[in-house]
Amino acid sequence: MAENNALDIQLLYALQLDGRAPFSLIGEVLGVSDQTIARRYNRLRSAGLLRVRGLIEPDLIGLTSWIIRVQCTPNAAAPVAEALARRSDTAFVSLISGGTEVTGVIRTRAGEDDTHLLLDALPRSRGVNGITAQCVLHTYFGGALSLVNKSGTLTPDQVAALQPRAAGQAPKPGRVAAEDGSLLTVLELDGRTTYSDLAAATGWSQTTVRRRIADLRASGMLYFDVDFRPSLLDITARAMVWLTVSPAQLDSTGQTMAGHPETAYVAATTGTANLYAAVLCPSTEALYTYLTGSLAQLPGLQQVETILAMRTVKLTGLLSRP
Repeated sequence: MAENNALDIQLLYALQLDGRAPFSLIGEVLGVSDQTIARRYNRLRSAGLLRVRGLIEPDLIGLTSWIIRVQCTPNAAAPVAEALARRSDTAFVSLISGGTEVTGVIRTRAGEDDTHLLLDALPRSRGVNGITAQCVLHTYFGGALSLVNKSGTLTPDQVAALQPRAAGQAPKPGRVAAEDGSLLTVLELDGRTTYSDLAAATGWSQTTVRRRIADLRASGMLYFDVDFRPSLLDITARAMVWLTVSPAQLDSTGQTMAGHPETAYVAATTGTANLYAAVLCPSTEALYTYLTGSLAQLPGLQQVETILAMRTVKLTGLLSRP
């Protein structure tokens, strides 16, 4: 790994640990000047290679996540994907199966019968042949944890120095209020927005902004994630893997898979295929090695379906476009 690229990945890892960490702290921990860190960050940000985003943990505000798959005719898949991406309740929308299928995540209010709004509308769309939806029951890896957390580019001492002080502590009671809307909207677009700009957007004082961000983070509801281009980690093969696992071994298998360096997201779901994973590898050959090695050795594994992502239309965690 080139020295310059190594520093970029260390910076990426540092921001994943704390998206609002001062450049002075990051520079001190990484052994370079804060001007060097600021210059690297601004270069990567302006090139569309990374972006820090402040996000709300969906489970903690009563949202249920569904992984959907929409089978389409080839000429209909792209318009369906774009239509899904425009919805405010969707994430991770991609074209797969050679461009004949769309997959994504839709989030609905728990306890409300509102999933029919999507599931009823899509089958009537021109070129849609079928749709399936699997409810996410438990997430083993994802959210505030990213593939870069597995990169090993920072030492344990560096990780400890960069993690927020509240990391590892039990979440404090809290809730997202209506008046938080302006604050969260700005943070979702740019998690490193200055306190003065956040104060201007919300009409609050900088002291109030600081306190509210700290409270939301302490409650576990607000976390900072880094969208990044796969090229930063030399990733060229992005696969979606659906596994059928013996129910008695589902939890242990999910936890084991969460520790694999190739997995960016792992969750237990409803459906015949009860374990889903997003797998990222440097090449298709590396993907083959993973599928026939670490993945094949998982306990209770009965069936595997692997599909390459052809084009990302909307994604939280990796940028699809600048």
